[in-house]
Amino acid sequence: MKLACAISSSASSATVLCRRGVRLFSSFSIPKTLNSSSYWRSWMSNTAATNSLHQISCSMSTSTSPPPSPALSEPPQEKPKPKPQPWLIVGLGNPGKRYAGTRHNVGFEMIDTIADAEGISMGSVSFKAQFGKGFIGDVPIMLAKPQTFMNASGESVGAIVSYYKIPLKQVLVVFDDLDLPFAKLRLLPKGGHGGHNGMRSIMNHLKGSRDFPRLRIGIGRPPGKMDPASFVLRAFNRQEREELDFTLHNGLEAVRILVLEGFDKSATFVNSAKPLTV
Repeated sequence: MKLACAISSSASSATVLCRRGVRLFSSFSIPKTLNSSSYWRSWMSNTAATNSLHQISCSMSTSTSPPPSPALSEPPQEKPKPKPQPWLIVGLGNPGKRYAGTRHNVGFEMIDTIADAEGISMGSVSFKAQFGKGFIGDVPIMLAKPQTFMNASGESVGAIVSYYKIPLKQVLVVFDDLDLPFAKLRLLPKGGHGGHNGMRSIMNHLKGSRDFPRLRIGIGRPPGKMDPASFVLRAFNRQEREELDFTLHNGLEAVRILVLEGFDKSATFVNSAKPLTV
């Protein structure tokens, strides 16, 4: 083995620089008169001086050194899947037996349909709402039926969203719509309140945001010159009840697809759903 080195010396230390492969070695002789702090100052001074010197080349030849063995690479580890974020699904309506089964309460009926199908209890009252927690598949969901009366629904919804810090894109509101044909569903990613006082209240309590999905259930227009306020509080006849139950089943499937597969697939399902033929 042959080794060539260059030595640089000064009054306080000697520096030996050698290149062995790609490594650079340096050694210092420390005068006995230097204490610890003086040593580090001296080391820094010598390092700076060494860097400013001309490049020193050293050569070493060997015939017996084996080639370096390749480093063993560890198999890539799979990243853990992020936990699905919870959804809040809100159905709008008015509390009390007087309003049960009326057109204005189809949002409540949609929540009841989901709760029954997924085994979610709605027995608790929280945030001024009948409230339940459960899952659709492996996705956690919260179901809410505000008990504030329709025009103050935002008091309940705003409190739930704020407390659980739910992203608005995962807040689905289900409500009745006079401007849709009876038993027709429409799923939208966002929008205005459309004159619906419950939706108006929710938007006000979400700082004016309209960027949350909504599932509208058509209840049709009032006949003749009937006041819409009176029409929305009317119950359904037998045929309408059959059609609405079929629509609620489709709405359940739409919600499942929305939660598990995303908005686009759910919207495609809603738009292609065929009405019940009576």
